[in-house]
This record gives sequence, C-alpha cells and structure tokens, in this order.
Amino acid sequence: MADHLEASVTLPSDPASVAAARAHVAGALAEWGLPPDAELCDTVRLIVSELATNAVQHTLGQSPTFTVDVVLVRDERVHIGVTDSHPRFPKRLPAAVQQDNGRGLVIIRWLTAECGGRLRIRPTREGGKTVAVELPWPGAATDRPAETVIAAAGRKSPDAP
Repeated sequence: MADHLEASVTLPSDPASVAAARAHVAGALAEWGLPPDAELCDTVRLIVSELATNAVQHTLGQSPTFTVDVVLVRDERVHIGVTDSHPRFPKRLPAAVQQDNGRGLVIIRWLTAECGGRLRIRPTREGGKTVAVELPWPGAATDRPAETVIAAAGRKSPDAP
C-alpha cells in the first residue's frame, strides 16, 4: 500500500451531513482495506459522527461548512480531522446523568484512549479549529502499551480542551 493515503470532503453544516461524513470516512477505510465490520471501522464511524455533530450543532451558524479529512500514514496510523471555521474551541462540559448532550468529547476521548490513540484540537490559519484524532491502524506496532495511553487520557494536556 502507499505510504500516505488521503480522503477529504467538505459538507454543509447541516444535520444531514453527519451521515454523509460517516459514509465518506467508512468508504475511504474500506477502499484502504479495512473491513466494514472491523472494530476500528466502528470506532472511527462513531468518532466522525460525534465530531461532525459538534461541527453542525456548536458553531451556531458561524461555520457554513465543515471538512472531514482522513489520512492513512504508512499502514501505521489513521488520522481523522474535522475542521470548521468557528473560532471557539470545544469546552469540556459536566455531563450529568440527566443531560441529553455535552458528552461528545468525553466519548471521543474515551474511544481514542481505548484504541491507544490521541486527540488534539488546534487552531487553523483562517481562525477556525480542527479536532483531530490519531489511531493505530490494525496490525501496526504501537509505541506504548494501552494502559499508558488510558492513564494519560485522564491528564489534561496543553492542547486538550
């Protein structure tokens, strides 16, 4: 396989675009050889759903579109990024049991840590932000054991909200 594969799509900030984002990423993963029933595929679909939903719901109409990028690097890591043009970074909200929303980033952090990956949020040159997740590709050797990553997930890093 190639050293670097990319797929990108820009969608309108509309609830219907969440399903399109999920389908786009699942299609790219399948094209790159990941079976649709693979655990990583399910994880990535859920992460993309949460990130795309956040891009639609929390930009308050200030980002007419959002972009979903997926990159496979040397059959070792898959990067998933969702970029919007809203300048406000996501905030960690207390997710009470009765709350219907506010747990998206908590879910993403947990899934990312569980897979041995990492989450980053960074500003764009245009004044928006990209929420990016990096996960190991199935069969790739990981640098550190999952216990280390999961323990680190509880610590607040400088680039985490």
